Amino acid sequence: MTPGGAGDRAAGGRAGNRATVTPVTPLGATAPQDLWRAWSPDPLVLVLALVALAFFVSGWRRLRRRRPELAPWSRLALFVAGVSVVVVGLVSPLDAIAEEYLQSAHMLQHVLIADLGVVLALLAVRGPLAMFFLPRDLLAPLARAQPLRRALSFLLRPRVAVPLWVAVLVVWHVPAAYDAALRHPVVHRVEHLSFVVVGALVWTLLIDPARHGRLTPNERLGLAVVLFWVGQVLAYPFLFGFEPYYDVYVDQPHRLFGLSPLTDQKIAGLVMMVEQAATLGVAIVLLLRLARRARATHPATGLV
Repeated sequence: MTPGGAGDRAAGGRAGNRATVTPVTPLGATAPQDLWRAWSPDPLVLVLALVALAFFVSGWRRLRRRRPELAPWSRLALFVAGVSVVVVGLVSPLDAIAEEYLQSAHMLQHVLIADLGVVLALLAVRGPLAMFFLPRDLLAPLARAQPLRRALSFLLRPRVAVPLWVAVLVVWHVPAAYDAALRHPVVHRVEHLSFVVVGALVWTLLIDPARHGRLTPNERLGLAVVLFWVGQVLAYPFLFGFEPYYDVYVDQPHRLFGLSPLTDQKIAGLVMMVEQAATLGVAIVLLLRLARRARATHPATGLV
């Protein structure tokens, strides 16, 4: 039986008494009527977002002065959108809803910060802009730092990045780890950071923003298919489970939108599947076209 089983029965008992008992908001939780005003402007998140925007705008302007066609306005829009998606996921009322009320909101938060935001930012810096993102005085010493180069080279190997991505997704959805992240702010920060890091690793391999050519188009296509398949399989326990897994949602007496813990969990699985279809599905289509073009350009080499 899953850890949420006993809590689900308790929730069922409470549901039977709703006609006579008014649910009380747990101590420290945000009252439902206050959720839509529950913005949490985390200074660390906002500072990092501003620094990232400052770096990008500076590099974009420098490249645009030299080669305007390599730094179109669309790239600026993409990067701002990517950073905005991450910031909204972390400081908007979605964060309070995710932590206290709905697993589906928590899943949406994770796919925003680990997939959609990362994808938009990497698409913005692909090509020459990747070399202009950091100021020259910072880029030069980092490029000469051999330990850093070796670490990045190691982490960007598919046989390292993909298992890390799977491990992070699996470990943080184990009920004990999931509940610990919701109850302890430091653990929650580590969880979010790990999602962003592994998301950046696998999407860097797929998008290849700096054009390192670590993988051929066919290999990138194969990687996208593997990630899509693994992601869909990981969503199945949420979509097809028979009991809610997480006590933090089962024990919440207020049911936003009238969703039961089990229905909310199924929606969380659906959110995960739909988001991956939208991101990895599009990546598969685009990489398939790229692989076909590469095969047509180099029909005899097979290096595609």
